[in-house]
Amino acid sequence: MLLILDKINTRSVKKILGFILPLVFTIFFLLLAFQNVDLKKSIWLITNTSLPWLLVFIFIFFFSHFIRAIRWKIIINSIKKETSLLNLFSAVMIGYGVGCVASRLGEVYRGFFLGRWEKLSRTSMFATVVVERIIDMLALGFSCVVSIYIYSGDLLNEVIWLKASLIVAFSVMAVFIALIYLLIVKKESFYNAIVKFVGRFSHKMADFLAKTFTTLLEGFSSIKGIKSYLLILVYSVIIMLLYALNAYIGFYILELENTYTITFGMAWVLMTISAFGVVIPTPGATGSYHLITIFVLTQLYNFNYTESGAYAILTHFISYVSFIVSSLLLLYVVNRRNFKKGIPKENFLSVFRLNMDEK
Repeated sequence: MLLILDKINTRSVKKILGFILPLVFTIFFLLLAFQNVDLKKSIWLITNTSLPWLLVFIFIFFFSHFIRAIRWKIIINSIKKETSLLNLFSAVMIGYGVGCVASRLGEVYRGFFLGRWEKLSRTSMFATVVVERIIDMLALGFSCVVSIYIYSGDLLNEVIWLKASLIVAFSVMAVFIALIYLLIVKKESFYNAIVKFVGRFSHKMADFLAKTFTTLLEGFSSIKGIKSYLLILVYSVIIMLLYALNAYIGFYILELENTYTITFGMAWVLMTISAFGVVIPTPGATGSYHLITIFVLTQLYNFNYTESGAYAILTHFISYVSFIVSSLLLLYVVNRRNFKKGIPKENFLSVFRLNMDEK
């Protein structure tokens, strides 16, 4: 009885911490970000935004995620060739929308919704999401290398945590790639040896590793042929360019080109370094994005704090609202289309039910 109570208490503590910690991080980073910002002046700047440039920003924002949906279609092409782009795009936006409310749950919902809509294994869909995140990490590493090259100063010295972050990121990626190579080339012997060795110390960890290896293998085995790899590479570059273009357009929304010399290289560096804010577990990168963005603009490009704060608030707000509104709207659209076809509607609870082929 005591053991059961302990397990219940442990689960309750984990749930409470899972809710409280992201909130604490968000508040902490927001306080740090805006300690030198005159919020009244920043908000006044935002009220005088350029509507045409705002519309361009929103268009590029959605287009970049549509390209992400196309790349995802290529990744899962061998699992199912005729995948609906509407379903893919909707799942992408729902994933980001959920992530704006509950950090880290977005990736789960993304794979689960697509699995339900396309009648595919949610495990295999989640595996492709994991693979896509690894691709994103590699793309971010590439973006950092480009940023170091195009920045006029010494980026690694001016952003003191960047070098350590890159070392950790590339080390993790190297380990992942090595594991995947061994899983593909020497699947049985490597898989059994690792799980058996870890099982001597912890059966729970061995089960976790077994599921992780299986998930990764399912995800990477979904990519077939040189053509698929090349297309994924091309679309990944396009995605990064569109993200940088959005960062560039953000300056024009606030008409900052009248005060500062704005370049695409500046936007690329800002996009790259601010992307590290997403790694920190806050809902929708709230706080962490603001802190890093204001730091980059004020410390690397000598913007004043008021305009940097306005830029961070506005670009994050547009993205945040767009993700949430579009996720709800697209869920409605897909459900309505499916209902007309006699397909059951899905919601944020129903997607956790197992498909028939998974029971």
